[in-house]
Amino acid sequence: MLKKIIAGLFGLVIVMTAALAQVDVNKADQAALDGIKGIGPTRSKAILEERKKGVFKDWGDFENRVSGIGEKSAVKLSEAGLTVNGEPRSASAAAPKKVIAKSKAGVAEDKATSSKN
Repeated sequence: MLKKIIAGLFGLVIVMTAALAQVDVNKADQAALDGIKGIGPTRSKAILEERKKGVFKDWGDFENRVSGIGEKSAVKLSEAGLTVNGEPRSASAAAPKKVIAKSKAGVAEDKATSSKN
């Protein structure tokens, strides 16, 4: 009987810890951000400074606006419990990538900004 009670309490603690581990980047304070593995004081300050300019719309917006956050680190942060608007990062939430193509002259051009002649 005592073993069942202890096992039940242990299970409850694990479930509660998992539920509390989720930290939304748009709502968290510096201490909560620092609690995420991979985010230290410098990165949490950078996140909060960017958030002052406006909330992060999605993971792509977060990756584009916060220096040092790329696709790989975003995945790791999401696995550690960070969310954007309550959503974990998924493979489809990747930041849009810039497409660079070489012109006939061999000069790299940004396809998004270059015009076709």
